[in-house]
Amino acid sequence: MADKTETLNVGDEAPDFKLKGTDKSEFKLSDQRGKNVVLNFFPAAFSPVCSNQMTSIEAEKSRFGDDTEVVGVSVDNTWTLDAFKKERGIDFPLLADFFPHGEVAQKYGVFYPNGVTHRAVIGIDKEGIVRYIDDHAPLEVPELEACAIALGK
Repeated sequence: MADKTETLNVGDEAPDFKLKGTDKSEFKLSDQRGKNVVLNFFPAAFSPVCSNQMTSIEAEKSRFGDDTEVVGVSVDNTWTLDAFKKERGIDFPLLADFFPHGEVAQKYGVFYPNGVTHRAVIGIDKEGIVRYIDDHAPLEVPELEACAIALGK
């Protein structure tokens, strides 16, 4: 865990963004004010570690409660994320940072030069302030307990 990324520190205002999500939804961060938001960046749908990560988040998301929006963010397209969500039994939004490719991941400082996101968890409080950053090792699934604690859960 770290308290910063290449472009973002704990205590910074989270950069606003709007992304298309699964089930033809749209997600705009600023529309979530009044709720905590947990962004779970993951490199690629259907890869073994990402599959384990999203399954783990599905099992752990209830610890955050109704006042927290838990989402996954990947550079995959929405069709891929829809299929991935269905196959893995995921019941939280997956957002496509597909075009412009990785634009949100770049704003958040979690984009690799090879075109995929870091495996990172970013906790944003109800006022839009970053309270938790875990720019995690690529081949390990991050735990969400420390993020829940940072968001008062």
